[in-house]
Amino acid sequence: MASTFSFDIVSDYDKSELNNVVDQAQRELANRYDLKGTKADVQWLDGEKTSLKITGDNDFHIDSILDIIRKKMAVRGQSQKTLDTSKDQTNTSFVVTKIVPLKKGLSSENAKKITTLIRDNYPKVKTQIQGEEVRVTGSKKDELQAVMQLLNKQDFEFPLDFTNFR
Repeated sequence: MASTFSFDIVSDYDKSELNNVVDQAQRELANRYDLKGTKADVQWLDGEKTSLKITGDNDFHIDSILDIIRKKMAVRGQSQKTLDTSKDQTNTSFVVTKIVPLKKGLSSENAKKITTLIRDNYPKVKTQIQGEEVRVTGSKKDELQAVMQLLNKQDFEFPLDFTNFR
């Protein structure tokens, strides 16, 4: 009886946890003495909750709000790699706005990086790219757990989650 075990590698975020992060950040912004009476704010850009809109009076406010969001994410166990802060901020009539999209899904090149890393270190484990996720199968649970540890030790520029343990 040859049983196989598997799990999926995805790059995703928990919308409800990030909703809590945004709510907590808004409460802290309302109470911080250095941001009272300013235009400092963080909110969801759209109803799908795929981007954050951060506004402030100057660059210092944007950096402070991002710092608050990162701290709240760390407390709630969310990866800060989810935030894509590479976009430039816009300055209009004394208001600085920064749109921060949230990273979701593995690109094909990132999936290839993961599969080659796994194949190089664990040749008995099979990997298969399925759209925006990677399925990893093996005959031993210990090998799959070792693959998870290997991936957690790597410093990718995108967040990784493991789902569908079978």
